[in-house]
Amino acid sequence: MIEGEDFKKELVIEMRRLALVAGRQIMTIYTSDEFGVSYKSDLSPVTEADKLADAIISKGLGEKFPEIPLVTEEQASSHAACNRTFLIVDPLDGTKEFVNRRDEFTVNIAFVENGIPKLGVVYAPALEKIYYTESTLEAKEEIAPFDEKKTGPSRLLRVAQSDNDALVVVASKSHRDSATDEYISRYKVTGFKSMGSSLKFCLLASGEADLYPRLGRTMEWDTAAGDALLRAAGGQVVNFDSQQPLIYGKLKYENPQFIAFSGNFRLKNDL
Repeated sequence: MIEGEDFKKELVIEMRRLALVAGRQIMTIYTSDEFGVSYKSDLSPVTEADKLADAIISKGLGEKFPEIPLVTEEQASSHAACNRTFLIVDPLDGTKEFVNRRDEFTVNIAFVENGIPKLGVVYAPALEKIYYTESTLEAKEEIAPFDEKKTGPSRLLRVAQSDNDALVVVASKSHRDSATDEYISRYKVTGFKSMGSSLKFCLLASGEADLYPRLGRTMEWDTAAGDALLRAAGGQVVNFDSQQPLIYGKLKYENPQFIAFSGNFRLKNDL
């Protein structure tokens, strides 16, 4: 039965463990002299690390929680049905960073309940950083080194109480464009942070940035874990057009343009 706090605690423990196991295998490939890169039909890169991490996480979640539907980027067959309550995985988010040997790639695992990302784990193995939701109202960053069998010391994540006259904006390293720059220009910005993968959500959740607009294409597996973390830390992720909270389990699991932001941020209505 998918209910109860004990169940959700068990789920987070297993999500965290599998992220660490997958991350260890990813680093084995990342630190090798060379690794093969192929390309999907949409020309996005995929490596053996993506496939290996996907196999580890899918097997672990399937064995432990067979009653929960699983959606994962690397298994097209899992994209057919639209679910409202499910587990969703991006085994290697930021493959472009990985291929170019930039350390800002992550393992993302999330639990979506009734269309809302409730629990999430974001692990950046090359940076030795792991973030996870302790509950739907509490997000933490665990302090390295990490033990797969038990959690270690951690710090609570809370979003910044934004100064709307001095905002810090985080943007993608690989996907920033003129439309994003035009939107950012509507605000009083005093600083920028550039970051790859779902770590952009973590910068917001930890109070290091105020605003992350994404006007390009993303999929739900790209955002669900980071979205869960940000919501638990007091932030929001909304549809760019409707300004309503992002909903999950959509057709083909494709996101609309969105805006992620921290506490006290004043979202402009004249879009």
